[in-house]
Amino acid sequence: MRVLAALSGGVDSAVAAARAVDAGHDVVAVHMALTRERAATRCGSRGCCSVEDASDARWAAEILGIPFYVWDLSEQFEERVVADFLAEYRAGRTPNPCVRCNERVKFDALLSRALALGFDAVATGHYARLTGGAASGHPGQTSGLTLSRAADAAKDQSYVLAVSGRAGLSRALFPLGGAPSKAAVRAEAARRGLPVAAKPDSYDICFVADGDTRGFLARSLGVREGAMVSPDGEVLGTHQGYFGFTVGQRRGLGLTRPAPDGRPRYVIETRPATNEVVVGPEELLRRSALDADGLVLLAEPDGGGWEDVAVQVRAHGRPVPADVVVDTGAGTLHADLRQPLRGLAAGQSVVVYGGDSGRRVLAQATIA
Repeated sequence: MRVLAALSGGVDSAVAAARAVDAGHDVVAVHMALTRERAATRCGSRGCCSVEDASDARWAAEILGIPFYVWDLSEQFEERVVADFLAEYRAGRTPNPCVRCNERVKFDALLSRALALGFDAVATGHYARLTGGAASGHPGQTSGLTLSRAADAAKDQSYVLAVSGRAGLSRALFPLGGAPSKAAVRAEAARRGLPVAAKPDSYDICFVADGDTRGFLARSLGVREGAMVSPDGEVLGTHQGYFGFTVGQRRGLGLTRPAPDGRPRYVIETRPATNEVVVGPEELLRRSALDADGLVLLAEPDGGGWEDVAVQVRAHGRPVPADVVVDTGAGTLHADLRQPLRGLAAGQSVVVYGGDSGRRVLAQATIA
C-alpha cells in the first residue's frame, strides 16, 4: 500500500513510520504544521508543533530513507480545533481539543489530502489496535473493522480516536498498538538510530504553549467579572469569567472563606447566561446517568444498545460499568451508570467499551 506516515517529530510517530517501512509499504512522511506561531520553539513550548519538532521529523525521515514533506494545515487547525475550543468554553461546555484534532484534522483534513494524492492509508504513532480496513490490507473497507485498547494500558489512546468513525479508521494504521510499553518503543528507536529516542513527550494543550489554559481563555474571550455562588444563590466571591472554570475543579477558586462545615468546595456548574460559577460540596458532582449526542457507532448495538458495558469520560479516566441505550436515528446515547461518576461536564467525550475483556470500542458521543 501507499502509506502517508504522519511524523510529529516525536518518538512514537518515528517508530510507527519505521514499522510501516518494515511492513513493505511505500511510505512517504509528512509533518503537519498546525501552529501559526512559526517561531515557537521547544524550550518555550509544552505542546507540539515547534520548530524543533519539524526538524526532528525531517531528520527521522532521512534516517528511514523516505521522502519528507511539510504540509501547512494551520488554517484548518485554527478553524476546526482552536475556534471550536473557544466556542465550547464560551457556551459553558468542557471540550477535549485532542478528540477534535483527531476527528477534524488527522482523520479529515490530512486523510482527505492523502487520498487525493493517491495514498491508501495514513500511519500514525497512536497507541490503539485496529483490525480490518487498512490494518488487514483492505483500506476503505469498514466491514469487520474494530478499534480496541492498546496493549499498553498506560498509553492507550482509543478514547481520543473513537470519534474518527469507521470511515476514517478504515484508512488508518497504528503500528504501535501492540507495543508493550513506551520504554520498549524508545529502546526500539535507539536501536534504529533515530535521534528522537530520548525526546520528552509533549503534554498539555498543544496550542497553549505556556500551559496556562485559563490565561489563554482570558486573552481570547476577554475578562468579565462575575459572581461565584452557592447552590442556593448566596454570593461567595467574584471571578474574571465563567469560562476559566471546569466542572469538578477544586483549586484556584479564589474563595477567601471556607464552607460553614469546613469541607472543600468544587465547581458544580457554570452559567454562561449570567456569568456565574456555582460551587458546592463534592456529593453534588456525582451523577448516575448521562445523555450525549453526536453518536458515532463503531459496533452494531444489541437491539437498542448494550447491557453491562463500560463508559469512559476522560482520556485516562476510570471506566465505569453501565447500561447504554442508543437512538441511531437521533444520534443520541443514554447511559445508566452502575457506579456514580464525579464531575461530568457537557462537551466531554464519552466512549463505550465492551466486547472481549471490555477492550473494544463500541461507540462515542459528546455529553450534552
